Amino acid sequence: MYVLDTNAVSALMRGETAFVSRLKSQSRRDVVLPQPVLAEIEFGIARLPRSARKRLLRARWELISGELGRVAWDDAVSECFGSIKAELEHKGKLIEDIDIAIAAHAMAWDATLVSANTKHFAGIDEIVVESWG
Repeated sequence: MYVLDTNAVSALMRGETAFVSRLKSQSRRDVVLPQPVLAEIEFGIARLPRSARKRLLRARWELISGELGRVAWDDAVSECFGSIKAELEHKGKLIEDIDIAIAAHAMAWDATLVSANTKHFAGIDEIVVESWG
């Protein structure tokens, strides 16, 4: 299973060939969106002024989100979140809570996190991260 990070979804929305090709090669059941990514994408679109670009991004987002399943934020995700945040704090490496939450979804579901920024998650033990770019 693959859990998409926000920047992976953004790459799909921009139509980046490598990401689109990789998504097409996967079963839709194997690629999911965690709730924090939905929140970040919704925020990114909502903050834009009314424009053709905003309408285009909204349409692309609705297409992508309509095709992919969700990973719920459950107790297992919360436990992973706490563990990851404590691990990073102990190492002196801090990343934003929303990124920790996205990583926690992947870890709780024993999935690979797809991100265009694999180095960002390098300090998290026991997580598998790959880039489709």
